[in-house]
Amino acid sequence: MCSRDIYKAGHANVFKRARHKPVQRSKMRSIIRAAAVAILAALPLIDAITPEGMLAAPRRGVAQANPSADFAIYTNTNYSFQDQEETTVWQQVNFRSGEFSTWSTDSNITEVVFVGPTNTSILYVNSTNEAGDGGISLYSADANRLSNAKLVASLSAPFSGLKAAATKSGDIHFLLYTLAYPNGTAYNEDLAETPASSARIYTDIYVRHWDTYLTPQRNAVFGGMLRRGNGTYSLVGELTNYVTGKCNATCAESPVQPFGSNGDYDISPDGSQVVFLTKNIDLPLSNFTSSQIYWVPFSGSANDSIPINPIGAIPGVEGASSSPTFSKDGSKVAYFQMNGIYYESDRNIIYVANADPNNLNVKSVAGDWDRSPDVLAWSNDGSVLYVAAPDLGRGRIFPVPIGAGFDYKPSNITNEGVPAGMQVLANGDILVSDSKIWSSRDIYTVKPDGSATNVYFQANLIDAELAGLGPQDVSEFYFSSNSTETALQSWIVYPANFSADQTYPLAFLVHGGPQGGFYNSWSTRWNYKVWADQGYVVIAPNPTASSGWGQNLTDAVAGHWGDYPYWDLVYAWDYVHENLRYVDTSRGISAGASFGGYMNNWFQGHEMGRRFKALVSHDGVTNTLADYATEELWFINHDQGGIFTSPNETSTYYRWNPILFYENWATPHFVVHNDLDYRLPVSEGIMLFNMLQVKGVPSKFLNFPDEGHWVLDMENSRVWHEEIFKWINFYSGVSNATSPY
Repeated sequence: MCSRDIYKAGHANVFKRARHKPVQRSKMRSIIRAAAVAILAALPLIDAITPEGMLAAPRRGVAQANPSADFAIYTNTNYSFQDQEETTVWQQVNFRSGEFSTWSTDSNITEVVFVGPTNTSILYVNSTNEAGDGGISLYSADANRLSNAKLVASLSAPFSGLKAAATKSGDIHFLLYTLAYPNGTAYNEDLAETPASSARIYTDIYVRHWDTYLTPQRNAVFGGMLRRGNGTYSLVGELTNYVTGKCNATCAESPVQPFGSNGDYDISPDGSQVVFLTKNIDLPLSNFTSSQIYWVPFSGSANDSIPINPIGAIPGVEGASSSPTFSKDGSKVAYFQMNGIYYESDRNIIYVANADPNNLNVKSVAGDWDRSPDVLAWSNDGSVLYVAAPDLGRGRIFPVPIGAGFDYKPSNITNEGVPAGMQVLANGDILVSDSKIWSSRDIYTVKPDGSATNVYFQANLIDAELAGLGPQDVSEFYFSSNSTETALQSWIVYPANFSADQTYPLAFLVHGGPQGGFYNSWSTRWNYKVWADQGYVVIAPNPTASSGWGQNLTDAVAGHWGDYPYWDLVYAWDYVHENLRYVDTSRGISAGASFGGYMNNWFQGHEMGRRFKALVSHDGVTNTLADYATEELWFINHDQGGIFTSPNETSTYYRWNPILFYENWATPHFVVHNDLDYRLPVSEGIMLFNMLQVKGVPSKFLNFPDEGHWVLDMENSRVWHEEIFKWINFYSGVSNATSPY
């Protein structure tokens, strides 16, 4: 790996830090096909990655291996700005030869599950059906002979989230989810009657969530059976709804909107059992994070479901649950759960239960481990759980024995990157799909002890848009602050053709959350390298609130939005100013979204704001006294130290309000706020822009009526990048423009 003479104590290449168990690389071998190497050699090294190039580059899904681990398939999606069209194909990587190829060009194939009598038998979802009524269809096929696929079911609703298992008889039991009416039947917008009035009436809070107004329809998990016969399958009877109808203070829903997926439920390997999670039906949805996991026999219904982890089963364990997953023999269920009942960023703890409603015997695993895992997979023999957790700015994989005691401290078997998914293969190796700051997708296998890694695919060695990107573009440093005894970390990302003998203006990024972090992962929304290649050195600190340095650092931000992380960021800036001679802080800019947007609004009224030539706030809080305009009240109640009351100087709602310091506002400020952001309503951005304009501070407002908290549409994202870069490049002097407008 490349190192630079500019590295000093505390300023090391990302591969040289010794704050983790080193993964053995002596046996690492790449089996990327020779043709791919030839392609790489023919690619011109990019001078810089542009917003358009980053957005148009392939976006790949998680690799899914067949049962015998001969090959894996994954989606590959490209966007053409010329045609203004998105195209998705399926690709295949052969584990024996290392070759990759196109598996299918049928964009109607949206999901595939390996299930059936052979190692290449599959069941897949086609996004249309014969009736053309907004429903989907299921096909069975051999993965090596897709042209012989057979239609096995046509469903009249937009189901997704396929999971399936073969039974002893050879039949297939499958799960899907979609919105359901309160009576339990599947909802199809294309077939629903349009009411005469558009009125919405609510009698309790949780009127809307993320980017959608809530309706009586809720997600539900449905199960169905495909009977095998005459070389094919046929759907037997109607689908069973396992969720709808369980109601008290609220009604059950699985997956939980808006981010729930088929990771919220599972089917046992023999197809006889189902588990799903739902928000706690005994508590108001908007006020609490509590959720429970239910077990139900596949042959049962919602009335037969039994909670695995009801409140009170384990004292003090009342928070959000996630990732219920059966062991390979179906005898146990693993899941994560938080303790806090209204804290969405509490530490995830691993739990294992018997898949027996009469003897659940729920136990925690490594319960005192000071990390918060969020992805899990069982070993083949059921003795180990592989979990991925934020750790020192990465997402690392750790093996954890299911019998691990309270004090057990897992050791990582992967190092760089953040996994998007992992799968334990038949030989015990773990198939990992991850990304890194320099690569949008890497696919590799790692031994259970981390002793050897086989790399099959690296996007930066294949994609023309990413050619030349690599770990040499990235480093990190640790610094001290007055708010914590924890050493705080920051990423450094260098521009194209970087030279330590030159100087570059500072691009200072502030992450959202506030709980969360900047990690060694690829992003199509805040891509560090795209910002750097405008001509900046990007500094991306992880201050108080960041995850992966212990739960205390994450928790400490509650009630301290305006001081602990603020001072950490001041100290990060100071470190850069005093130690990185190639960074010109006098021409720096700062930008952030969500909490990062709030922090830039806070900068504006404080001394830190005068250190930058321009500020950028994307969907941030301007007036904390209006925090109750949000939807997830549990979040704001926790982070502001309680429910909203009459504001006074002792209230955090009042104390950390950016508009209290309006008289100091002076730095040119770019404001982004979108109409469909219901977490932070658009009025926050409009208020900020109005106040800047009235005060005479140079400012610009960008709004997307069809976007929410994130800008996801490709054309919108291109405009987002172009407008922000036009603004910051003018004020930093990177561009030769005569105006930022």
